[in-house]
Amino acid sequence: MDYEGFFADKLSDLRNEGCYRVFADLERHVGQFPAAKNFRDGESHDITIWCSNDYLGMGMHPVVLDAMSGAIRNNGAGAGGTRNISGTHHYHVLLEQELCSWHNKDAALLFTSGYVANMTTLMTLGARIPDLVIFSDSENHNSMIEGIRHSRAHREVFRHNDLDHLEELLAKYPKEHPKLIAFESVYSMDGDIAPIAEICDLAEKYNAMTYLDEVHAVGMYGEGGSGVAERDGVRERLTLIQATLGKAVGVVGGYIVGSHNLVDFIRSFGAGFIFTTSLPPAVAAGALESIRYLREHNELRQRHAERADTLKRRLREVGIPPMPSVSHIVPVLVGDEVQCKQASDLLLRKHNIYVQPIVYPTVGRGLARLRLTATPLHTDEHMDHLISSLVDVWKEIGIGAQDAAAA
Repeated sequence: MDYEGFFADKLSDLRNEGCYRVFADLERHVGQFPAAKNFRDGESHDITIWCSNDYLGMGMHPVVLDAMSGAIRNNGAGAGGTRNISGTHHYHVLLEQELCSWHNKDAALLFTSGYVANMTTLMTLGARIPDLVIFSDSENHNSMIEGIRHSRAHREVFRHNDLDHLEELLAKYPKEHPKLIAFESVYSMDGDIAPIAEICDLAEKYNAMTYLDEVHAVGMYGEGGSGVAERDGVRERLTLIQATLGKAVGVVGGYIVGSHNLVDFIRSFGAGFIFTTSLPPAVAAGALESIRYLREHNELRQRHAERADTLKRRLREVGIPPMPSVSHIVPVLVGDEVQCKQASDLLLRKHNIYVQPIVYPTVGRGLARLRLTATPLHTDEHMDHLISSLVDVWKEIGIGAQDAAAA
């Protein structure tokens, strides 16, 4: 077999489909976000970022930077290996205690990423609980899908946010049969939100555990910022909550919170935790101070919500309506993958705006989009520039022109 030829052919197919991923070479600078430097064609360009998951700019907040730099000076760069071998650093303990308090749960466990947290926890539960059936929302993140798949547990996939379909599937099994419902709060590609309370109702009716992924919601919703479950008053009804430290919290890492026994079960049997080097102390210290700040500053979330709502309104006013979204996510549908990549390239090269195209397999074929994320640090002037640039790009490429002609 011609291995190199095989690889090259598959990459060529991706390019022809508009699905080949190109990563922008960026450099962010403290105190300047959402401005950044983009290195391309041998030169440096000043750009504005409009697609960051650092939703609140906490990755550059002074309280986070001071905590991390202090921890590096005092504790060094790395954790020394796995917690199983090198021990648990005190910052890990403090952060896990803070996470328990934030979510009003008994225990917490840190992972190196939200992906690893999902993968490890779902794989461990599915593999270790005899005959467990996992009911998974059809729009769940890849990390959840892979965790369920590798668990080899039987799975039932219910239509996205479809309570009737979920109940129909749950009713197939005796009440005493082990069950777990896995779903997200904010779905990051469409910006819709799960009916968490109603899913908890079904879980209680059919004796199922619940697993809620809040990665796009922690820091963003609720008076104290712990997520949609807090906002909706249902935290205590959920068996297990998983989230990330790499988005609104502003650093990196993932975690789960739940009962003492459940979290200890994952700590004791989860290979993705046991055999992975733990988070550096400085990262844990930065996350700790970020969460403490977010709990006390709801005005940051209020400003963020206003910015997202304003962006949606401004887009509608110029005839580029965002997809329906009840969250801070502002997705703008392009449809064609090649056109979406062209739009992203034009925004960057012609207008110095960075918005990464979202294409298959992250979303379905023909559903390519630009996923905009306003932050509290985006000004009206930033928004003016974005809107005028989108209008120019839409006209240049002819996005939506065929649909308009057909109408």
